Amino acid sequence: MSAIEAPDGDDDMSATDQAILDAARACVEEFGVRRTTLTEVARRAGVSRPTVYRRWSDTGALIAELLVREMRGIVGRTIPTSGSARARLVDGVVAGAATLRSNPLFTKIFRTDTDLMLTYVFGRLGRNQRELVLLFTALIREGQRDGSIRPGDPDQLATMLLLIAQSAVQSAGMVGHILDEERLDAELARAIDGYLLPDEGERLI
Repeated sequence: MSAIEAPDGDDDMSATDQAILDAARACVEEFGVRRTTLTEVARRAGVSRPTVYRRWSDTGALIAELLVREMRGIVGRTIPTSGSARARLVDGVVAGAATLRSNPLFTKIFRTDTDLMLTYVFGRLGRNQRELVLLFTALIREGQRDGSIRPGDPDQLATMLLLIAQSAVQSAGMVGHILDEERLDAELARAIDGYLLPDEGERLI
């Protein structure tokens, strides 16, 4: 079993924090980001507006935190705990990308607030991306130790892996008539595995 775990986060949040984020999720799924207000979030969470404002200064900060929580939960569910580091990383990234593509929250934002999704998730190296790079880097280091992943700067390999995975999520709809979900997952797995695979002389696994 690997010592690698998804980044912690929810355990550090109070019940009030979780209730607010749950309410924000419900609002975004119903209304989209632009029509979600802190007033409505507070009402649904059963707290006062000042309670929300003390934690998040505006809707943008709250939504960013919500997306971090959502992404962290997806990563925690999709990274396997057994097998070589390369196999776990490939399986985890492919499963995570598929989960993101079907996630109701991300689907709603893609459909109604595409430009905001690009800002929050794809337009900058935000908290989601940094946490994923850290997780990928740790698994890549482990894979280099067990011989399943080729040599190279782990941070650079992890960053490139992030770009590959983001493209598979962001552009999947554009090529859906060519690559259906099953074929996309298979080709993404092949691309990632080939990218991480050691040369023949370096291969232990």
